[in-house]
Amino acid sequence: MSIGNSPEDDRPSIGRVLQQTRIAAGLTVEEVSISTRVRIPIVHAIEEDDFSRCGGDVYTRGHIRTLARAIGLDPVPLVAQFDDEHGGRPVPTPAAPLFEAERIRSEPRRPNWTAAMVAAIVAVVGFVGFTLFSGEDERPSTAQVAEGSTADKTTPKPTTTKPSDPKPVPSESAIAAAPLDKVTVKLSAVQGKSWISAKDHNGRLLFDGLLLQGQSKTFQDKERIDLVLGDAGAIELFVNGKKVQDRFEPGQVERLSYTKGDPEAG
Repeated sequence: MSIGNSPEDDRPSIGRVLQQTRIAAGLTVEEVSISTRVRIPIVHAIEEDDFSRCGGDVYTRGHIRTLARAIGLDPVPLVAQFDDEHGGRPVPTPAAPLFEAERIRSEPRRPNWTAAMVAAIVAVVGFVGFTLFSGEDERPSTAQVAEGSTADKTTPKPTTTKPSDPKPVPSESAIAAAPLDKVTVKLSAVQGKSWISAKDHNGRLLFDGLLLQGQSKTFQDKERIDLVLGDAGAIELFVNGKKVQDRFEPGQVERLSYTKGDPEAG
């Protein structure tokens, strides 16, 4: 019987799987770092299977899950591989001491319903007495008005104020009337989720992150909008109120720029 490596020993390392999948997705380390908020040196270290910079096994598992999801990879096998290679997850705290603490906890103090009932009865009796005395004080003045002279004709009539018209709520159709002196870009995830990045003409970051299916984002600038679409096939694109008819393949990474004259010029 020959002794050789087990099939698990032939698996590619966690860092290599993350690096190859990121490259295949057309994403740079900087783009992944921006979308996940994991610092660039830590991304490089994880791709080199150096987990010492993560701050412990708990943070390492979290970084692996975050990076895997950002590049479209299932994180469960990678986390399981990390546990196999680093001694597994920590043993959970036994539940027995918790139950012991629950048993010795003092009984909650029950409310004094008798005192509450007495207080309620006193309040009701006081309210009824006040109502009766108030009614007797008002009766003479009511009779005097009924038997006296006619009511004053100058009694002011109640005025009615016309309710103000509600302000119109802006709708999604407002993008059809995009201003001519600006560029307006709307992104909608209709075929799944996609990582997107949007910048204005000065390079200032307007948005960087995942756009889930059914969500939309609208960006506006006076000169130009620069886009990076991680999965362009999942995105429906409107520029200056007009739908862009380009057919992007699923999983295709696209870098696009649009100005005030687009989509004719784009």
